[in-house]
Amino acid sequence: MGTKQEYSVWFFIGVLLAIYGVLIIGATLTSPASSDVKFSEYHIGIWWGALLFVLGLFYSIAFRPKKGN
Repeated sequence: MGTKQEYSVWFFIGVLLAIYGVLIIGATLTSPASSDVKFSEYHIGIWWGALLFVLGLFYSIAFRPKKGN
């Protein structure tokens, strides 16, 4: 029979973080920032989304399921 493949929970957390990062970047780009919000010129939504996306990619790649185990 086939072998049972185990998945690390960190792989799924990485996928979720990457998806959340894309969603935050998309929401930030599609809705204009209000001018009365402090530090709106720093575009914190883009930075936060990019951080989540990169962290998600790291976890997804580092803990991806291995073939042949």
